[in-house]
Amino acid sequence: MPTIAIVDGVKIQMFFNDHAPPHFHAILGGDEMLVAISNLDVIRGSLPSAKHRQVLQWAADHQGALALNWVRCQDNQTPERM
Repeated sequence: MPTIAIVDGVKIQMFFNDHAPPHFHAILGGDEMLVAISNLDVIRGSLPSAKHRQVLQWAADHQGALALNWVRCQDNQTPERM
């Protein structure tokens, strides 16, 4: 699973050929949160509240690039670092 960014210590990752809906994984230690790219809703999991807010703000600022990286991962292409 490629790491596409690190947001204040939180790894932002995507799997190749992952399940729908398009999403990314935000991982900090033993905590993980899956976030839908289209509407930034949390699909599953959680992070500490301050990290949660930072990740969602970062995702809002990079939503288009996240969507492009999702397509790249579905085509087994390496996503771009952000």
